[in-house]
Amino acid sequence: MTRPRDVTRLRQEVVATLRPGSNAPDGPLPPLLLTLTLVTGLVDATSYLKLGHVFVANMTGNVVFLGFGIAGAGGISVWASLVALGSFLIGSVGGGRIGVRWAGNRGRHLAAATATELVLVAAALVVTSFSPHHLGTGSRFPVIALLAIALGVQNAAARRLAVPDLTTTVLTMTLTGVSADSTLAGGPGAKLGRRALAVAAMLIGALVGGVLVLKVDNPAPLAVAAALLAAVALVSYRASRSTPDWTRAPDGRPTATRTRA
Repeated sequence: MTRPRDVTRLRQEVVATLRPGSNAPDGPLPPLLLTLTLVTGLVDATSYLKLGHVFVANMTGNVVFLGFGIAGAGGISVWASLVALGSFLIGSVGGGRIGVRWAGNRGRHLAAATATELVLVAAALVVTSFSPHHLGTGSRFPVIALLAIALGVQNAAARRLAVPDLTTTVLTMTLTGVSADSTLAGGPGAKLGRRALAVAAMLIGALVGGVLVLKVDNPAPLAVAAALLAAVALVSYRASRSTPDWTRAPDGRPTATRTRA
């Protein structure tokens, strides 16, 4: 039975994530990273449904698909998985360099990473615009590469920013935390508010992306993703122009060393 105290805490967690106060340790980063989680759902809907059973954000899935493809499973492209994996690694390297360049300002870091991601997604949008309903091999692999590089940059940024429970691309540990940290498991409490928002953001992104790519055309979800990225880049840049505590890494250390809750 749900206790009033639990409901109150859940509501407080949701509000604190969506509308962080001026003294919040992560500033405006939580709602911005939730928006990037929506973007992940949108682009993975495009990649999986239209680019041949491949993910551009979920590399665990691609490793599994690669194994299936090598085993001879039908409908699985070994090359698509390899292109996605390699491109994601390239993007992660680029994202890591962006993080080093802007290690002293988390807002500027997110703005630079998101602007880079926006350019890559916009390029993929241009390619898909020439093939709105069917992507041939000549278009499919460039789009996979562009989107996987973009999500590699995003993933590297989220990792270095290290906002608890907001990785933007992977929900396995988030869902594990819901169960393993629950009072039923003897834990301190699941922090369900923020974790539920992360799951909901990914689900909504995938749902909207799936509807758009199946009912409208291939460029539609990428256009929405590009608009969201532009908004995140703009808000991040404007927020980074001030120097409140949240923009700086704790104790001057790189933000990637922060402990995730």
